[in-house]
Formats: sequence, structure tokens, C-alpha cells
Amino acid sequence: MAQLTALISVSDKTGIVEFAQALHALNVRLLSTGGTAKLLADAGLPVTEVAQHTGFPEMLDGRVKTLHPKIHGGLLARRDLPEHVAAIQQHGIDTIDILAVNLYPFESTVAKPGCTLEDAIENIDIGGPAMVRSAAKNWKDVTVLTDASQYAQVLEELKAHGKTSDKTRFAASVAAFNRIAQYDAAISNYLSARLDDGSLAEYPAQMNSSFVKVQDLRYGENSHQTAALYRDLYPAPGSLVTGKQLQGKELSYNNIADADAAWECVKSFDTPACVIVKHANPCGVAVAASAADAYAKAFKTDPTSAFGGIIAFNREVDRAAAELVSKQFVEVLMAPSFSAEAREIFKGKVNVRLLEIALPPGGARPWDQGRNAQDVKRVGSGLLVQTADNHFLSKADLKVVTTLQPTAQQLDDLMFAWTVAQYVKSNAIVFCGNGMTLGVGAGQMSRIDSARIASIKAENAGLALAGSAVASDAFFPFRDGLDVLADAGASCVIQPGGSMRDDEVIAAANERGIAMVFTGVRHFRH
Repeated sequence: MAQLTALISVSDKTGIVEFAQALHALNVRLLSTGGTAKLLADAGLPVTEVAQHTGFPEMLDGRVKTLHPKIHGGLLARRDLPEHVAAIQQHGIDTIDILAVNLYPFESTVAKPGCTLEDAIENIDIGGPAMVRSAAKNWKDVTVLTDASQYAQVLEELKAHGKTSDKTRFAASVAAFNRIAQYDAAISNYLSARLDDGSLAEYPAQMNSSFVKVQDLRYGENSHQTAALYRDLYPAPGSLVTGKQLQGKELSYNNIADADAAWECVKSFDTPACVIVKHANPCGVAVAASAADAYAKAFKTDPTSAFGGIIAFNREVDRAAAELVSKQFVEVLMAPSFSAEAREIFKGKVNVRLLEIALPPGGARPWDQGRNAQDVKRVGSGLLVQTADNHFLSKADLKVVTTLQPTAQQLDDLMFAWTVAQYVKSNAIVFCGNGMTLGVGAGQMSRIDSARIASIKAENAGLALAGSAVASDAFFPFRDGLDVLADAGASCVIQPGGSMRDDEVIAAANERGIAMVFTGVRHFRH
């Protein structure tokens, strides 16, 4: 068998010396460029510099070094076509069988504070992507490697068979084209966001996104729709897609959507919390001293809706919590961890999907950890893009607008209610008390209807609303909504304010003996 040739030119040199040493041990000839060649030579490896191979020196500060027929001819020549073989022989071009290239660090360069246009431009790789494309196009003859994680598989096959398999080369080719697409997308996003004054626009003139498929799903929201789950190229720690399914049936489209709503809500709390979601809305939320107590309180809000719901904890599910949850029908149960006793309890419930998801580093706060920076919604032939609703409200942000001042306990309940309301579909009204939801009104066209529904659900669950705290995700356009809350027993209200009739609503609160605070921020969720 003819000696194989590998061309190695990497910016990220992770594992490259060990890879080259293994190739050399397999009698593979080594070609390399610049810093990579020096690194390999310093490691005692016999390496031929590309400039020596092509007979043409690197030039233009390294901008031109591999853009040469002896490189691209060696990568692109098809070994099964006699005319290709004759052409490269005529011009003294040797074939290249393995290409290991990763690209200039454009993405990490532009992510640095103070990155200039000149810095960005100089970190746009030209020769690397050109070689990768050539090798990937000719995958039947060339193995192209764009990430250190691929080295081990290639070495294993070379040791066993003296060559790589068609399957491995094709998969490597696909990975290579994907990497080039990601790289070009990052360049396009950065350059098309650059303004005349040198600053960057929040939204680029062209938006290019890269997502990696996690799995095909059985169907979409309805059985006649197809669906798949994709993740960000670099998913944030603590996000749903980083979770591990421990048991249970395959997750459905609706399972994932509801699970995301529950997980985003539960990790907003920095004390033990439980969130139960049904059809994208929290139907029970509570905080307590333990996971079991939080679940018991959350379940009381709406036992009917909790049937077949999605349950999330921000603490380990221990035996006590597992014993309580196992008494109801649950579709998905998620938590940062499950104790051995909890796993054993659910072992017999094979259809219950258990998801283990690590909280963001340092817990749920600050709020931007593990959260999407942007929200994207598809519209006809277009996208709506916005920054995600990651606003964090502190007690210091509150403005008391009524004569009656909220007590310390009421402030705690108001803050809890406000956090929950952020995850309820608009129009949202949430009654709370002592760290638990008492009634949730969601997704109504009228805010007053949401208020009525919330009080009705509390009554149906046998929960008293006397002295309760209420959150409204947006302002009250008239006093009638406030009157419904007061009639139900509310003692304090948190709302954004900003209505033309704020004075009327404040006067109504004073008249009804209700303390009210404004946040100055609304939380529409459509």
C-alpha cells in the first residue's frame, strides 16, 4: 500500500502533537504550515513545510501559503479517474489523504470586548476553509478533520485497516461543510451588524443561525405534523437541551415545549421550588423548605390541571418528594438530580420521563445564566426577533403608589407572584400567598376575565383568597379589574403601571384598602 500523506494546519492545537505522533508511527507522511510545523518539529517529528512542498514561499504575512495547485490538486484529484491521476503526475503533484485543519478563531476574536474591525478581518481564514472544502468535496479519497474529537476514530481505523471507512470519511465531510457554514455565518453576522461609526447593531442586516439536530420527534403539536428538536451550536449550561433523560418514553414536541416553560420558571427561584405546567402555563408554583413541601403546596393550586402535567424542581428529588409525585399521573419530571431512592420509586413507572438537568453555574442567579439571549418567532415568510424577557426585578425597583404600604410578608408574596406571572400566558393574573400560587388566570383576551378565572380556580381548589397577593403581567386599563381582585379577597397587588387611568386604579385600591406597587415593566407572553 502506498504511503499516506497528511496535511496538518491548525489554529487550535489541542491534541495535535499526539495525533501527529500516532500518524508518524503508522508511516504517514506529515506536511504542515507555520506554527503547526514548528510545534511538530520541536516534538521531534519529521515534518515537511508546505512552502518546501510547493516550492513557493508563504507571503503577504501568511495570507497566502496553501492556495497552491500542489495543495488543492493533491486534495481534489480523484484516484478512480485516470485523467485526474495522469494530470497530477504530469505536474508533479502528490495526493493528500488526510487533512487536519481548524480555522482561525474568528468567533472568539469578535466576542472579545474592544475587538476592532482590523482584528476581525485578520482572523478571517481563507486558506483553511478552501482546503476544507476541497477535501470535503473529495471525501471518497480524503479524510478531512475539523475538530480534535475526530482524531481518535481516524487513528483507530488506520491502525485496524490502513485506511478510513467510507462511512467515516462521509461523516467527516458533512461535519466539515457544517463547520464552514457556521464559520461563514459568524462572519456574515458580524460584518452585517457593523455600523458606519464602528459600533455593532443589535440585529445584523442578515441573520444566519446554526442549530444542531438533537432528535426527530414522533410528531409535532398534532399527529399530522412532523417535528424535530434542534439545539444551539453552543448550548448554555442549565438549559433544557443540556439535560439527560434517565428513563421513560421518548419526549414529544408538546412535552419539550411544556418542559421548557416549567424549567425556565423553576430555575428563577433561589429557594427550593416546584413548578407544575399544563399546556404551557404554570398551574401550580410554590417555594418551601424542601422539594416535597414545595410540591405539596404547588399541587394544591389546581389538582385537576396537574393531572398529566410537567413537573420541575430546582433541587434534588429525594425519596419524600418522589413518593408524593408518584401518586399522580405525570408526563415529565425534571430536576438537577434524583436520589437513588427516588430513582427506585419511579423505576416501576416506565412511562414517566425523568430529566436530569444541571442548574447554571452558581445556581439560577444571575438570571441571564442558562437563558436564551433572544426569542425568535416565525411569521409568514419571516422572523420576529427580540431580546429575551430576562428582566430581573428587585424590591428596590418597586414603587408603592397607594396610601397603604405593603408589609414585609406582602412584599415577599408580591415578588413571588410577579416571578410566576412572567411565565403565564397573557393576559395573566396570579393570586399567591405564603409562597404558593392560589389561582392562575391565563391567556384570556380580557384581563378582567383572567382575574375572574383565577378566582374561580382558587374556589374550585378550596383555597381562600382572603389576604392574598396578586400579580398582573400588564397594567389595568380600568378599575373594574382591580375591583374583581378586591372582591375575591386580595390585600395587595403588583402591576407595571403606565395606564392612562392609573390614577383611577390607584384611587380604587385606596378605596378598597389594597396596597399596590408598580414595577414599571410588563411581562407579556404570547
